[in-house]
Parts: sequence; C-alpha cells; structure tokens
Amino acid sequence: MNQRIPKDFFITKGVGESMHTFHAGSFHLALMDAGIETQNIMTYSSILPPEATIIDKPDDLHFGAVMECIMSIYNGRKDEIIGAGIGFGWLYDDDDNKIGGLVVERNGNYDEETLEEILSNSLWELKNKSFSHYKLRDEQYITQSFCPMEQYGTALVAMCFVNYV
Repeated sequence: MNQRIPKDFFITKGVGESMHTFHAGSFHLALMDAGIETQNIMTYSSILPPEATIIDKPDDLHFGAVMECIMSIYNGRKDEIIGAGIGFGWLYDDDDNKIGGLVVERNGNYDEETLEEILSNSLWELKNKSFSHYKLRDEQYITQSFCPMEQYGTALVAMCFVNYV
C-alpha cells in the first residue's frame, strides 16, 4: 500500500479583524496571526496516525507551499463572542501500544472555557461510541476566543502537518 502518512505537526491559533469582509479580510489576518498566512491550506478530517508527533512551529515554512491541516474556524461580527477549538488525544490498546489519535473541532459563539468543555465531551463521546475497546490518554485542548471590535472577525485553531512517513 502506498498511502501518505502524516507525521510531524504543530498547533497554532490566531484571530483577525477587518472592516471589509471575512475571506481575504479577517480570515487572512487570523492566518497571519497564527503564522501560516503564506501557506495554501488544505483540510483533513480528524484521525491521527500513531506515527504523528507534535513539534514546535518551524521557522522555514516555504512561501506558497501546501499546508495540510485539521482546522477549526469561526467567523463572526462585531461585538459577538466568536471561538474555535481543537481537542485531541491518543488511543492505546491493552498492551499500551499507541494505536493513533482522535481529533475533534468545535466553533461558534463560545468562550474558551465553554469550548474546552464541549471539546472534551465530543472527544470522549467519539472514543466511547467508535473506539470503546481502546484507552484514551494525553488529551489536549487548544482554544481561541475573542470579541471583534471591527465589523468582521475570525478565530481559528489549526493542527498543521509538515512532513510524511
């Protein structure tokens, strides 16, 4: 089998505000705040291979490169709370072998505390309903929430893959 397996990833988050629009406005500025504005973003669903490892964000991201991400994004308007978040954890079998990871995303008009609670509930529900024969450990929750002062706002959290097995 010749499948490409995502390996190293970093997590980043950002917010953006614009007086003019979401796309090419607050969304781009949120990407800039997250440090990935020079990348062409492609999104994944929410499964991590056992080989995946979290790393620090590299300093040498190539301008215009494809950046494959698991991403949570929320756009909102002035004076409303907008938030985005990602939660993830690792599945282990009874012999303590890492099987892989699960990722959940959530966004909406939520503060960070509420987002973390929703993400935790979602992650555990996914584990219990689909992967009940494994143990879930090492959960992490990354959230971003704010209230835009300009007309348009975007909050985002991204898990960004930089290489493959």
